[in-house]
Amino acid sequence: MARVPRFMLAAASSGSGKTTIVCGLLRLLGKRGLTCGAFKVGPDYLDPTFHRRMTGASTGNLDLFFCDEDRVRSLLVGGAQGCDVSILEGVMGYYDGILGQGTRASSYDVARATATPAVLVINARGASLSLAAQIAGFANFRRDSQVRGFILNRCSKGLYQMLAPQIERECDLRGYGYVPADPAYTLESRHLGLVDANEVTDLDARLEKISSCLAESLDVEGLLTLAYDADALDATPLHVEPVTELRPRIAVAHDRAFSFYYTENLRLLEQLGAELVEFSPLADRALPKATCGLYLGGGYPEVHAAELSANSGMLCCVRKAVKSGLPCVAECGGFMYLQSSIEDESGHAFPMAGVLPGSAANEGKLRHFGYVELCSQSDGLLASAYHELRAHEFHYWHSQDEGEAFDVTKPGRRASWKAAFHTPTLYAGYPHLYWPGDATPAERFIRAAAAWAAKVGEAE
Repeated sequence: MARVPRFMLAAASSGSGKTTIVCGLLRLLGKRGLTCGAFKVGPDYLDPTFHRRMTGASTGNLDLFFCDEDRVRSLLVGGAQGCDVSILEGVMGYYDGILGQGTRASSYDVARATATPAVLVINARGASLSLAAQIAGFANFRRDSQVRGFILNRCSKGLYQMLAPQIERECDLRGYGYVPADPAYTLESRHLGLVDANEVTDLDARLEKISSCLAESLDVEGLLTLAYDADALDATPLHVEPVTELRPRIAVAHDRAFSFYYTENLRLLEQLGAELVEFSPLADRALPKATCGLYLGGGYPEVHAAELSANSGMLCCVRKAVKSGLPCVAECGGFMYLQSSIEDESGHAFPMAGVLPGSAANEGKLRHFGYVELCSQSDGLLASAYHELRAHEFHYWHSQDEGEAFDVTKPGRRASWKAAFHTPTLYAGYPHLYWPGDATPAERFIRAAAAWAAKVGEAE
């Protein structure tokens, strides 16, 4: 049994201020000398970047579409190793799961599977005792709701002092404080998600202000007691054995244009035997020396299209390497980078690597959004023919040619389409994969990189 002090901050809907409060709490607890873990429910990349940058917290994702319950518990236990306390940040509304499939993969589903006590962040603006009905509804909607208390957001001290005792009596739940309304606490968004943490120039100052406020307005000691009283988990950290002794070097694109990576994906590659080396498609002129594999993750290449295009040395290097057979995984933004061009936010097209046909442009709407199931139509880098994988899509920029190597379906729906390019040395497409849910793609990628290392070694 593993002791993992933890609690979840959840909400009635998106936009309730969860990320701001989680980041402020992580900063506050860090200043108290506590080592913190932070986990995001669902497939989101951006919230963990705020958790990690602002607090140095050990971060990860917990997702019951990608993984079964045992694997999620293992990832939580592994990610929380060495942490004094961990905060799980919910996604959307507490019970919002996969559309049409009830609570599956919702914040509640993860709280239930991991026996994590949940605290609801409730927008108090424009309401008083009606808040008790809302909170009671969430707490009683499922017998095992895991809801233990509430925080009133956008609420003054005086209003909280009047309302909290009434809500506690009506709901038999504990109030853990309030957060006053302040425009300075708002985090900017791009498309339907937050901007990258590195783009908010005054983020440190904001988080300092938020953490100072929370020190006064939240019952921090009560939240820590709730975390320490959480049940032990019958789970052990995920363990895998290396698939090669060669330790192939995989170059991972990481800068302002490319930053969407699951922490667990990178950790799994290292556990399977890879050496990861970061590089910048924006600033570097060539791939790192001795590169045996290339990982181009998601991000916002459309925002930096002019700068990426101007770095002709890197574009030429990537084009030559991938076309010569260097094993490459390119997801979403990375997929766009391999195409002939990308239009920026004003509609101006900039040449890219030209490995793949097609140009990426903004259609002004999400075409494929959410969880998807992939079925490979032939043997390739990440999967053999008819192997099924689970993934996630979220993008406004679409390509004229998105590939046809996989049959794609939405879980529980009949509609299907084609997506991605898949050869023995390349996976390139919009769907993002979460490898700890099925390690097969990561293992195949590492083996291909090791084969490239052996080939280069023989040539030398």
